[in-house]
Amino acid sequence: MMPAAPARSLSTWLLVLALAALVAASFASLPLKLSEFFTPEAAATTAEFMTGFAPPELSTPFLLKCLNATAETLSMSALGTLLAVFGALALALPAAGRFGRLPRAMTRALLNVLRSIPELVWASLLLVAAGLGPFAGTLALAAHTSGVLGRLFADALENAEPLPQQTLLTNGAAPLAAFFYATMPQTLPQMLSYTLYRWENNIRAAAVLGVVGAGGLGQMLKYHLSLFQMPDAATVIVCMLLLVALVDAISFALRRALTR
Repeated sequence: MMPAAPARSLSTWLLVLALAALVAASFASLPLKLSEFFTPEAAATTAEFMTGFAPPELSTPFLLKCLNATAETLSMSALGTLLAVFGALALALPAAGRFGRLPRAMTRALLNVLRSIPELVWASLLLVAAGLGPFAGTLALAAHTSGVLGRLFADALENAEPLPQQTLLTNGAAPLAAFFYATMPQTLPQMLSYTLYRWENNIRAAAVLGVVGAGGLGQMLKYHLSLFQMPDAATVIVCMLLLVALVDAISFALRRALTR
């Protein structure tokens, strides 16, 4: 006989009902006009807009300009993620309770602030201080990603098995050595996976940050769309798609190498 399924607790059913009520309230409160997507006017307008992108601009000077912007976007995402890793590691230790409850609470509050502010808002604030260009975008990515990775790194450290580190400490190892030899090997693969995933996200974010003047492909896209230069904008969009696909492939290969 098959074992009986475990009984669902009352709190589980209440949570499911609350989520269902939230979804129903969301549909009821939003003025969704799905039928307007399927009208002949909407189809004709969409077709007219999309035909403006063809054919893309393929002149050599413009392609070189797009290549430089692509490299700038890639550099922004990579450097922003790298800075965020250092910031996250520095904040993860106190956020994981390694220095007591009060530093843990204060650091987690700081991490909440960092990741609650979107990259676009960080970029808008930093543009005032750093001026237009990729520097502000890189700092914006680093600030937001530090909050995200700091929380993930702290949770990974808290969930690590404490027995190996306690064993080393009991046998006379220094606390720092016990941490690096016992705790870090447990959490390092998880931290690397989180970092690669955030790098993928930062590629997309870096492309969007240019809308507020932070450089890269996003700034080119905003410029050409504002002038209704649709063939030029189409080429920039293709560069964005190729860049995201390239980074996804690199990240996938790195994750496979880490899991072997």
